[in-house]
Amino acid sequence: MTADPLLDRALVEEATKKSGLIWVRGEGSPARALWHVWLDGAAVLVGDGPGEQPLPGLVDGRPAEVTVRSKDKGGRVVAWTALVAELAPGSPEWEAAVAELKGKRLNAPDAERVTVRWAEQCRVVRLVPRDVVTEMPSGALAAVPLATGATTRGVVPEALPRLLFRRKRKG
Repeated sequence: MTADPLLDRALVEEATKKSGLIWVRGEGSPARALWHVWLDGAAVLVGDGPGEQPLPGLVDGRPAEVTVRSKDKGGRVVAWTALVAELAPGSPEWEAAVAELKGKRLNAPDAERVTVRWAEQCRVVRLVPRDVVTEMPSGALAAVPLATGATTRGVVPEALPRLLFRRKRKG
């Protein structure tokens, strides 16, 4: 990006802090939109457990590619390469990360015991930026949507349009 690595690092940090989602491509997997928190110079994620986001391809000690989007317009701001570091449950780093993640976790079904569930059933990973900031691609990155268990609604009941759009009678 620029000739100054400190400016590149500052851009990565500020853009990633402000974005609610980052696109992460792990080893051998397609890019996914993941929610995160920025803590101590790295993006921290929780997932791979029941009710949490999947983290495919994020292997401890391996690289990952991160693309940060603009919070207001949704376009790419910066892309960077990260080193994946999985945090051990109960470690001081894990405790600090989980404290931040818990405050940002929306709609947790078990908010009072979410950290216990994360320790037992999930992974907490840090994406530590490397010194190299990658150049932005010149073309579109459109891709086929990933397979999901989500479904669309079924057939609209025949009477529904009449109920929704009936005219009020003048009295």
